[in-house]
Amino acid sequence: MISTTELQGWRGGGMRIVMIAPPWYDVPPLGYGGIESMLAGLVAGLSRRGHDITLIGAGKPGTPARFLCTYDPAPSGRIGEAMPEVLHAAMAQDIIADLDADIVHDHSLAGPLTAATRRVPTLVTCHGEVDGELGAYYRVLSETVSMVAISTAQRRLAPKLNWAGVVHNAVETQSFPFREHKDDWVLWLGRFNEDKGAHLAIDAARTAGRRILLAGKLTEQVEHDYFEKYVRPRLGADAEYVGEADADRKRELLAAARCLVFPILWEEPFGMVMIEAMACGTPVVALGRGAVPEVVVDGITGFVRARADELPEAIEGADMIDPHACRSHVARRFGIDAMSEKYERIYCRLTGGLVEPPGETRDLALPVN
Repeated sequence: MISTTELQGWRGGGMRIVMIAPPWYDVPPLGYGGIESMLAGLVAGLSRRGHDITLIGAGKPGTPARFLCTYDPAPSGRIGEAMPEVLHAAMAQDIIADLDADIVHDHSLAGPLTAATRRVPTLVTCHGEVDGELGAYYRVLSETVSMVAISTAQRRLAPKLNWAGVVHNAVETQSFPFREHKDDWVLWLGRFNEDKGAHLAIDAARTAGRRILLAGKLTEQVEHDYFEKYVRPRLGADAEYVGEADADRKRELLAAARCLVFPILWEEPFGMVMIEAMACGTPVVALGRGAVPEVVVDGITGFVRARADELPEAIEGADMIDPHACRSHVARRFGIDAMSEKYERIYCRLTGGLVEPPGETRDLALPVN
C-alpha cells in the first residue's frame, strides 16, 4: 500500500506535468518532426499512467493533454529563425506562471532560459548536439535545469552536464503497419543535410543494383544547397526523390521498403526513423555513428557497418533479416510505456515524490495523422 508520505507530489494518482514542445510543428506532426513524434507518444504514455499533462506548443491539438497554443498555425516555414523560438519561450513562461505544476519538461531550445524564474524543477531532454555551442549552452544551464540524454552515446559526449538519466526515444509500435513481404527498392528518409548522408545512400543503393526512393524535408536554404550540390546530380531512373512524406505516406514507404538506408555522418544522438522502420518490420542498414549501435542489433534487426563501402553488401543481405524480429525489438526496447515509465521515475526523483510510482494505466489512444 502507498502511504501518504510516498504520495508527496502525486495528486489523484498522478503528477501535474507541463510539457513544452518546440514551436515548429504540430504535436504529433503532419509530416517531418522527430521531436514532435516522440513528444506525442510521451504525452499519451504519461496520460495512460494517470498523470495530468498540459502541453504548450504550436498548431493544432492532437494528444490527450490539455493544449495551450502559442502559434496557430505553427510557423514551420520560418524554422531556423530566432524570433519564433524566442517568442514561443516567452509566451510559454507567461502561461506557466498561471499554472499549478509539479514539474516542467522542456523540449524546446530557448525555453530552458526561463527555468530559473520558476519554483518547480525543470527537466530538459537534449534532442540534438551536446558539444560545440549547444554543449556550452547546456553547461551554462546546468545550474538551473536537469537534463536527459536520449542515448548513452550522447551522454558520453558531454559527461559533465547535469544529467538526470538516459531515456531512449520511443514509438507507439501498433501505429506503424507491419509488412512481412517487402518490395525490391530501398529507402532513405530524413532531412536533407549532409550529415544525414542521402548522397551516400544513393551511391550504396546504386552499387548494390537497387532502386532507391528518397523522402525528406527540403525547406531550409541549407537543405536546398545540399540537395542541389550532392543529391540532384545523382538522381535518375534508379534514384527518385518523392518529396516530403506525411505521416501516412511515411508509414507506407517504411513498411514496403527492402530496407532503410541510414548512412549517418555525425554522432547522431538517436534517429527516430530507425525505430519507425523496424516497427514496420523493415531492417536498417546504417553506419555505426552515435546511437546507431544502441538502436540496431547488427545481424538481427539490420546491419551496422563502419564504412560507406560496406553498405552495398549489407543492402543485398537485408532479405536475411526477419521482419518479425525487427518489430518485436521495437516493441520490447522502444515502446511508449517503457519510455514513459523511465521519465516518470526521473520526475519523481527530481520532485522528491515516489520511488515506485503507481503507474495507473488508462485507455487513451494516441491520435495518428
